[in-house]
Amino acid sequence: MTTTKWVIDPTHSEIQFKIKHLMISTVSGQFKQFEGDAETESDDFETAKAHFSADINSISTNNEQRDEHLKNGDFFDAENHPQLTFTTENIEKIDDDDYKIHGILTMRGVSKNIVLDAEFGGITQDPWGNTRAGFELNGKINRKDFGVSFGMLTETGGIALGEEVKLLASVQFVKQVA
Repeated sequence: MTTTKWVIDPTHSEIQFKIKHLMISTVSGQFKQFEGDAETESDDFETAKAHFSADINSISTNNEQRDEHLKNGDFFDAENHPQLTFTTENIEKIDDDDYKIHGILTMRGVSKNIVLDAEFGGITQDPWGNTRAGFELNGKINRKDFGVSFGMLTETGGIALGEEVKLLASVQFVKQVA
């Protein structure tokens, strides 16, 4: 079987997260600098071995003060842990369009097994002759599992920040020519 290499196109991909704020609304953020690749047998993503990394210092929530706080030791600790990584361990094909991606997420030096749901968008040729494959991924983690235990209570004793973090990604891979 022929091994095919794919690389994430960051100009046509997004890596986002969402977390409850004051338990009444959601705050969204994204990583602006990231990279990833996958190796498959032929064009079969069920066999993929993939790796992804995001630069913590590229975090953006559209609020510079909050972004700086997220980079410090209360949250991501970018000085000591500048990268967030994910490596696949197993991909389970549910049907033609849906997969469960089992892998290891490493954040703040803590590695945990997580499962992401993935929807396969298909494979197509772009106008310049490149072969592209698209996926929509989502999952959830508990931030405390990764050592992000920052907690603050409101004046009325409510929780200021939720523990569950939703992970969302829209990625487009470009097939590499041998």
